[in-house]
Amino acid sequence: MATCEVCGNDYWMTFEVHTTGGQVHVFDSLECAAHRLAPHCENCGCRVLGHGVEDSGQFFCCAHCARNAGGERAGQLRDAVGAPPG
Repeated sequence: MATCEVCGNDYWMTFEVHTTGGQVHVFDSLECAAHRLAPHCENCGCRVLGHGVEDSGQFFCCAHCARNAGGERAGQLRDAVGAPPG
């Protein structure tokens, strides 16, 4: 058994996440993994769990938040999910 590095739960079904930077993390749930590894939106502060938007090295949960932050490409960003083509 291993211990989750976020909540401390000693659980027989923990899992490891290997990052691109070579770090290894141990979690007992996706919730704990997201809490530790998911970036925060630079505008609203929520966790970026989906694809999100990156502009000028900053991460955002959506194009709306990226536009509100006024990055380099702010005027060119739009949410593609559910948006009509064009």
